[in-house]
Amino acid sequence: MTIRIAIIGYGKIAADQHVPAIHGDPRYELAAVATRQGDPAIGVPWFATPDEMFAAMPGGLDAVAICTPPSVRHSIGADALKAGLHVLLEKPPASTLGEMDDLGRLAARAGRALYAGWHSQHAAGVAGAKAALAGERIAALDIRWFEDVRKWHPGQQWIWEPGGFGVFDPGINALSIATRILPMPLFVRSARLVVPSGRQAPIAADLDFGDRLAARFDWRYRDGEQWTISVMTEMGKKVELRSGGAHFTIDGAEQAVEPRGEYPSIYDRFADLVANGASEVDGEPLRIVADAFLVGRRETTEPFE
Repeated sequence: MTIRIAIIGYGKIAADQHVPAIHGDPRYELAAVATRQGDPAIGVPWFATPDEMFAAMPGGLDAVAICTPPSVRHSIGADALKAGLHVLLEKPPASTLGEMDDLGRLAARAGRALYAGWHSQHAAGVAGAKAALAGERIAALDIRWFEDVRKWHPGQQWIWEPGGFGVFDPGINALSIATRILPMPLFVRSARLVVPSGRQAPIAADLDFGDRLAARFDWRYRDGEQWTISVMTEMGKKVELRSGGAHFTIDGAEQAVEPRGEYPSIYDRFADLVANGASEVDGEPLRIVADAFLVGRRETTEPFE
């Protein structure tokens, strides 16, 4: 079966990751794109809105990949499911836990696949790190997710609005890895949210999970990127993921990983879910971010332009 899929929302992540992954998997056919940014000229029909696409292509689509900002994913996903389509959600799957749960109910009612594609969970070192920590008692966790917002989100204003996540837009990638590899859940005991004056979303955040478990996120980092997760077990084993999960070590020794791309892995999993009419929506990363906003202490810092 060929899965005729459309991309909704066409920005950098769609162009750089989704399109190559779709073209690289023979189970898919890229059938259309819907974006308000104009025709991206990628050789498929273009529509300004999802509604126009759904009306113009009855019976011509099997699935959609929603790559818009999070604030509109719920409404688009709901319309797609009601139209009988399978839905792949770019991370984070929605702006709120309520929206995510509602999409799950709609997918079950429609008998369609719904997949929250946390791409960092598909990083090369994640499966090995999870296996290395299975059954272990965790003594310490140190997450450091630092990057430059000007490099990764140039000129984007939606990230600073309510529902835009701010620094948690990349930080949730780290949380998606941590919740995948750790043998226990994480609970936010306290948080510090650093918000630029005149903005609504944080540029930096510190999360304390208690018992030497912590995470730090910062969008003001100018020296490349630091995307690391270090875990120490009670037996003294140290497992560390670097470069966003692309590499991992055990007690300092580099471990072999399968060099497979994150997005090809996402589309491989989505094809399996479509074939079985099943859904997979991991809500833990979004739950942690929501908890951080609930208990976090806000600090105002200098304006960001």
